[in-house]
Amino acid sequence: MDFNLSQEQTQFADAMRRWVEKDYSFEQRKNIIKSSNGISDAAWSALTELGAMALPIPEEQGGFNGNAIDMLVVMQELGRGLVIEPYFTTVMGAEFLKLAGGSEALLEQVATGELKLACALAEKQSRHDLFDIATQASKNVEGYLLNGVKTVVLHGAQADKLIVSARSSGTQRNTDGISLFIVDVNAAGVSRRDYRTIDGFRAADITLHQVQVSSSSLLGDAASGWEILDAASDYGITLLCAEAIGVMEAIFAATLEYLKTRQQFGVPIGKFQALQHRMAEIYMEMEQARSMATLAAVKVASTDVEERRRTVSAAKARVGQAARFIGQTAVQLHGGMGVTDELLAAHMFKRLTMLELTLGDTDHHLARFVAQPGFKSAA
Repeated sequence: MDFNLSQEQTQFADAMRRWVEKDYSFEQRKNIIKSSNGISDAAWSALTELGAMALPIPEEQGGFNGNAIDMLVVMQELGRGLVIEPYFTTVMGAEFLKLAGGSEALLEQVATGELKLACALAEKQSRHDLFDIATQASKNVEGYLLNGVKTVVLHGAQADKLIVSARSSGTQRNTDGISLFIVDVNAAGVSRRDYRTIDGFRAADITLHQVQVSSSSLLGDAASGWEILDAASDYGITLLCAEAIGVMEAIFAATLEYLKTRQQFGVPIGKFQALQHRMAEIYMEMEQARSMATLAAVKVASTDVEERRRTVSAAKARVGQAARFIGQTAVQLHGGMGVTDELLAAHMFKRLTMLELTLGDTDHHLARFVAQPGFKSAA
């Protein structure tokens, strides 16, 4: 299997990197974080002009029909630049729309940058089990009535529309009975509590109180949304793995530069063999994680559902292990200043920590990997 990027992918990555270096510096990022909305309209416009918004959208809706490998290139560059715009949440939301079908007009708006999406999937009691849903969808003559609370919805307060999972039948932890809806953030009964996460991103807790949605807001078939939810979240996990690789590359480069410039006993501390060994360990962890992230991007579109779940969970677990080791080691090598807000490496460490937790932490995905059929016989 050829894992080399195509010429077009390389050119796209170069364009993304030039934009980050020119228009998304560390200082600019800090100013965006401190802004009232926590995101930048200028940065969003730039991502649209670069074609990043249109990349995963089908050609019929004005996109480039990019696959997960194409998206891996984009997410790595966004990770390297610690870009905090709602790109991930929007393209993951677009994956829901593509899998469900029937939302061509919304996909066109995503491609042109007119529409920002957020995925309201998690709840207080669900932890990483997205099938654990207490939010209720009650059928009525006008469509459905939604009631419930969604927690830690990434960029939930910055989105125009939400992808909401709700239970229209079955018990709370049953994969049957799940329905998916597109909900306008300005709909009556929707309230959002916006806050900043430790890595500078934004999230919101969203309360749905007697929210009336039409039957056309339903994605796919009623009570049969689990397969779409499971596949779209695996796609999202693959994107997060790719972003983590970009952050790892950036923190590796920043730490290496620090070891070359920081002096002790009259020589750069990078001359000390023990620290060289630590950098070698970081590099090996990063390359192993990169291999698994690439494999996940290849397999996430597999028609073999068990293979997709197995590969994606293996990648998330391996990337999560690497993220924790690399982040903690980089902070140690920087010394006490490694945790200060003035240092870029500290922000990279926080982002790696959040990436490890988002859409299932390492322990969750190890358990999911082991639970897949064929694991025991393969072992």
